[in-house]
Amino acid sequence: MPNLRKKLPSANALFVFEAAARCGNFTRAAQELYVSQPAVSRMLARMEDHIGVRLFERVRGGIELTENGKILYQKISEGFSGIESAIREIEARATGVETVTLSVSTAFTTHWLMPRMSRLHRAFPSVDLRFQLISGRIGGPLVDVDLGMRFLHDDEIDENAVLVMPEALLPLCNERYYEIAQSDAGRAQGDSVIVMDDEERGWHERFHAFASKARHAQSMLSFNDYAIVVQAALLGQGLALGWLNVTSHWLAQGALVPAEQELIVTSRRCCMLTPPNRPIRPIVAAVRDWLIEEARNDIRIVGQKYPGLGLRDAFERAGLVLE
Repeated sequence: MPNLRKKLPSANALFVFEAAARCGNFTRAAQELYVSQPAVSRMLARMEDHIGVRLFERVRGGIELTENGKILYQKISEGFSGIESAIREIEARATGVETVTLSVSTAFTTHWLMPRMSRLHRAFPSVDLRFQLISGRIGGPLVDVDLGMRFLHDDEIDENAVLVMPEALLPLCNERYYEIAQSDAGRAQGDSVIVMDDEERGWHERFHAFASKARHAQSMLSFNDYAIVVQAALLGQGLALGWLNVTSHWLAQGALVPAEQELIVTSRRCCMLTPPNRPIRPIVAAVRDWLIEEARNDIRIVGQKYPGLGLRDAFERAGLVLE
């Protein structure tokens, strides 16, 4: 430690460097640290002079780490994560309460997690569960959280990711809408199709009933949050694209039903991720495993309830065997 102090202009330089490297921008780092942007710039210039190498390259719109900067950032991140983990463990021992923060979508939280929150509290009475909620499509790095739900391709899955289920999609609605849509009058009138954004505006055409013109879209309802899309379907406002990782609870309960006996399984995987370079606490691993088992149990129920979907076989082809 005495040698480390000699190699830095000040201990605070580590915090400034870590924030700037993580944010990729001096201004955002300054806002996070509650200092001015020139103060961040001066501190990092002093640090570079003191060490004798460049740590950042100034690029349009921000900064990028040099190779030396990347080496330093990796080690500082690992050290900070270890310190944070130790402090959390000390706090948990003192209070008996451990905090677990999830980075998940508002839709997953509203429609899958909330209905089983009481069971989760019974399973983990000493956990203070907190959320980093994402409206719309989930994505992005895990920052200041313990767990995150993300969709990954096979080549993106590493030791920090645990498979929940393959990405599975189906058209769904509530039972009343289903009955009306199956009638002669309903088929003649067409469907009200609910969409989340322009990227999924033609989602219904991916399914055989629409591609073959057996069904057609009569109108569209568009929302910018998938939680509202699912809520609209629950209220009988139309036909929605169902992501099983979000809607499996309502399908298992019968509040939503498949509009057609057709399932699309994509090449993406729904995974629970832990942040890289941070040791996973036992309580975080336990909560992760509980969430995954709950999700898979829903899938088992949905598969039994709607055998025409061929869910079990589809998942086995995608690499997940449901026991």
